[in-house]
Amino acid sequence: MNELAVPLNHLLFLSGLLFSIGMLGVMIRRNIIFILMSIEVMLNACALAFVGAGAHWGQPDGQVMYVMILSIAAAEVAVGLGLVLQIQRRFKTLDMDQANRMRG
Repeated sequence: MNELAVPLNHLLFLSGLLFSIGMLGVMIRRNIIFILMSIEVMLNACALAFVGAGAHWGQPDGQVMYVMILSIAAAEVAVGLGLVLQIQRRFKTLDMDQANRMRG
């Protein structure tokens, strides 16, 4: 069964690549929906790294951290979508540059 296992350095490379793509999406995109999706990609990259490391060392800690990351992602989606709705109602746009000029 070990011959079918993916090496840890491949998993960590993929995780780093996904995290970099997510970070690039957060820095470049101005639409809040794309920013939230990029944050989700970054969270999934971290989860992949934890699960890969846990499987490599034969410990269940990676799966425990994955469940915690899933709960954080669910909370982020709930709060993020609430903010998206409020920003859309108030500013009539989802562009963060427009919403950055918040007037009381």
